[in-house]
Amino acid sequence: MKKDYYEILGIDKGADAAAIKKAYRKKAIEFHPDKNPGDKEAEEKFKEAAEAYEVLSDADKKARYDQYGHAAFEGGGGYGGGHMNMDDIFSQFGDIFGSAFGGGGFGGFGGFGGGQRRAKGTSLRIKVKLTLEDIANGVEKKVKVKRKIKAAGVTYKTCATCNGTGQVTKIANTVFGRMQTASPCHTCQGTGQMIDQKPAGSDAEGMIQQEETVSIKIPAGVAEGMQLKVAGKGNEAPGNNSVAGDLLVVVEELEHETLKREGDNLHYDLYISFSEAALGESKEIYTVTGNVRIKLEEGIQSGKILRLRGKGLPHLNSYGSGDLLVHINVWTPKKLTKEQKEFFEKMQEDGNFKPTPGKGDKSFFEKVKEMFS
Repeated sequence: MKKDYYEILGIDKGADAAAIKKAYRKKAIEFHPDKNPGDKEAEEKFKEAAEAYEVLSDADKKARYDQYGHAAFEGGGGYGGGHMNMDDIFSQFGDIFGSAFGGGGFGGFGGFGGGQRRAKGTSLRIKVKLTLEDIANGVEKKVKVKRKIKAAGVTYKTCATCNGTGQVTKIANTVFGRMQTASPCHTCQGTGQMIDQKPAGSDAEGMIQQEETVSIKIPAGVAEGMQLKVAGKGNEAPGNNSVAGDLLVVVEELEHETLKREGDNLHYDLYISFSEAALGESKEIYTVTGNVRIKLEEGIQSGKILRLRGKGLPHLNSYGSGDLLVHINVWTPKKLTKEQKEFFEKMQEDGNFKPTPGKGDKSFFEKVKEMFS
């Protein structure tokens, strides 16, 4: 089982953004690869801290984590924390380290200590519309994405300013003696490479835009606004040692014609006639997993809620499903024939037609309270 993000950083849920950043910096410096060379356990703790910070430092992700826990992010790769490599961490959170490692640098992007930055392409974001049926069963969607890729025939050469190191070193005389500082090369932005041959039709960095069909596997149980990640399907970056960005997929849930969602539970309004309520009836209703038949007992009251266990939506990345709550609504006709009016007029004084609620007949407010308890 994955560790709690707050526990990893050693903070409580009430911590503000500054406290979260401070806690992450402390952990990241403690377990930084440059301080713990060859220590796999320290490397894992370094990655865990980065994963926790990636979520808790973002207000939207933090809110989803507080509500759903790890299940909010694990479908289809989640927000990527658990799948981040060292290049991802340094490229996203490098500024956290400040001058803790090597002056203006921090041990390097990819290589730890060499200083050369491994360029990463920008991420792309798309929305995918899903029906309740898609969410109930899981679905594979194919989408067309326009992304930047390296043009065929493009070549790169070593940066003349930094000689491929990705850093420039400066030596200054101070009252404390000669001080050496290193900072990312401004010519190549720390990648150590510059463009050499640029094919016709490509941009200044040797990139072209191309449309590609991407297959996205969406797990059952996702919810509106959740974000999945398809690694490496964002824009590519220039350079021989670069990595592509990611494709971020935001879930948009389409409104269902008859079912209303509440978490993993579904609600269905079933309208029945006076005669059906009085005599009892067998009704077939629709669920996301297929039609089911339910039995309405004689004398069923309007407002009664029938709970069909396990007929809701599956819990994301866990066992079991929510329930389907069937709300009974006895339909009152708005127009009556002469014969129908005469019948009901005769029944007005009949004791069997007068409301006589007992202790077992709950009020509307009691039913609402029970439903949300």
